Amino acid sequence: MHEESTFKYAATLAVVVAVLVAAYAMLGGNPLPTAHAVSPANSAAAVAAPAQTLPDFATIAARGGPAVVNISVSGTVKTAGMPQMDPDNPFFDFFRRFAPPAGEMIKRGQGSGFIVSPDGVVLTNAHVVADASEVNVKLTDKREFRAKVVGLDKPTDIAVLKIDARDLPSVRIGDPQRARVGEWVLAIGSPFGFENSVTAGIISAKSRSLPDEGYVPFIQTDVAINPGNSGGPLFNLDGEVIGINSQIYSRSGGYQGVSFAIPIDVAMKVQSQIREHGKVRRGRFGLTVQELDQGLADSFGLAKPTGALVNAVDPDGPAAKAGVRPGDVILKLNGKDVPNSSALPPMASELTPGSTAKLEMWRGGKKLELPVKVAELG
Repeated sequence: MHEESTFKYAATLAVVVAVLVAAYAMLGGNPLPTAHAVSPANSAAAVAAPAQTLPDFATIAARGGPAVVNISVSGTVKTAGMPQMDPDNPFFDFFRRFAPPAGEMIKRGQGSGFIVSPDGVVLTNAHVVADASEVNVKLTDKREFRAKVVGLDKPTDIAVLKIDARDLPSVRIGDPQRARVGEWVLAIGSPFGFENSVTAGIISAKSRSLPDEGYVPFIQTDVAINPGNSGGPLFNLDGEVIGINSQIYSRSGGYQGVSFAIPIDVAMKVQSQIREHGKVRRGRFGLTVQELDQGLADSFGLAKPTGALVNAVDPDGPAAKAGVRPGDVILKLNGKDVPNSSALPPMASELTPGSTAKLEMWRGGKKLELPVKVAELG
């Protein structure tokens, strides 16, 4: 009796399940997923997988933010007034009515900077304070100071300011040589005047050369940089400054994902020379170089296109006196590799005028070394 009852229950249950499945299919339901067994080993591996977390940007901003300053400048620019033109010119009446009068006009601007020592030394971009008659620095605690421009260096776009204050928060200086492409970085500045704004991104490339900027191996990032960010710091994940945000590549005038920062080691060397000598002294060899491509490398018997190809030598310069010739390929400078032609000018500029440098070169299918006395770039 018990077995018959069990059989009837099982049969009824089978019919009910079949009806439900048929109804689900008639209503357009998707097939039920197939169950898969998870072995204990796979389950343990899934549990053991480390969780991925974003960097602690908040702590970096909290520690570094108080040392970032807003810089406002003002100055005067000369205006030409109405251009000289024939009264019968169709634009004569327009310029007569709307052209500004000849004379001087007040110009204002804003940028960012950061404190590198507690006694009030501030770094920013030279283009932020160039030609300014008045420079004001505003701290995050709302205090404002009139700043003195200790000096600026336009080739590297670095300016050194000094404010009369003590015991100020200052940034920690990092090593941009140790920074790697793909690492997170964080910028703090005043884009469009919005003080102490924080943006983040990654390092896109290192040692970028830009037109007319031959003395700076830029750090390229995708950090959002806009007008007003210029002169602000670029932090690594240890909260150390590794660069000064300087330029963007843009077709619109605003951020488009390509930003450039001056490596902080370049900036610190410049500020040291400005504070000690009032200017920056740079070394030179008296030669010009060009890029080396694979075709040229093959013609010179080089395995790969690395180095700086000398295409001209100043006959009265130190390179000529040392025996450097056009067609030589400079492979190393004082034992350091010269990866391409754009790397040589900043490397040479850091040499002390009057010192002797060692050039390792490729000539006629073999290597040779030449000592060159470094001259001063005029």
